[in-house]
Amino acid sequence: MTCSSYGFKALIFKFVSLKVKKLSLRSCGSIGEIEFFGLCLENLEEIELRTCRSIVDVVLLKVSEICESLKSLLIHDGGSKDGLVCFMNNARCYDSLERLDLRLPMDLTDDHLVSLAANFKCLSSISLTSCIFVTGFSLKALALSFSSSLEELSLLSCNAIERECGLLATIGQHLGRLRKLDLTRNEWLFDKEVVSMLASCNGLVEVVLRDCKHLTGAVLVALNKNCVKLKTLDILSCRLIEPDDVEGFVMKTQCLKKLVVEENQITEAIVKLASSKLIETVVFPSLVW
Repeated sequence: MTCSSYGFKALIFKFVSLKVKKLSLRSCGSIGEIEFFGLCLENLEEIELRTCRSIVDVVLLKVSEICESLKSLLIHDGGSKDGLVCFMNNARCYDSLERLDLRLPMDLTDDHLVSLAANFKCLSSISLTSCIFVTGFSLKALALSFSSSLEELSLLSCNAIERECGLLATIGQHLGRLRKLDLTRNEWLFDKEVVSMLASCNGLVEVVLRDCKHLTGAVLVALNKNCVKLKTLDILSCRLIEPDDVEGFVMKTQCLKKLVVEENQITEAIVKLASSKLIETVVFPSLVW
């Protein structure tokens, strides 16, 4: 069916009349006539674009022009530097956007994040994955700009936090409201960096350190010391964290409800101890390194 056909137009008008709140596009190569696509955007609160490189420019342009109440934007595996610049600088949802999730290893730069920090007001959740060209400069700008609103931060496979000493500590000093922290797949992240951040983030309730292969039990000690409200911890594939470390952590933790580990990080005695404290243990088979 072509985009100019009556059937497609009827579908668009039905879409508008229903006031659809979420639009999700995956591996999409065309949006048809821009005029009709724009009609779909007026009431949207959530947009997801996955592997849509060929259309992301025009989508972000129309979103910038039309969406005033957008609350959540996800763009994975196919972005556009120009489209991102347009959105960061001109979006009408600057005071409504709450959640931003970007996995754009070849497209996202410091300029985009600095513009985000300068123009948006109330982001509560930011997730950045494989941000190869992002440095500590823009990450610090984000932390400073959203210090009063940010509650969830995910920096997955983020070169900057592995490369720049003290970066996590600086970020943590600005994010006193942070409740969820995900540092998955930062294989060259060391204890000192994480521990220094945890010293400032005592409101954390969920921490994910999956595949941070150079972290040790020192991080668990810091979690018990600084994050007494912690309810969920994921240390899967943290190969230097051993059963004794986990046992000491479980003994002292006050509020933990869920622990995600590998078989070689836990013993039957630890499972029983966790159970006695009403802690759910999720155990995965040990991987071969």
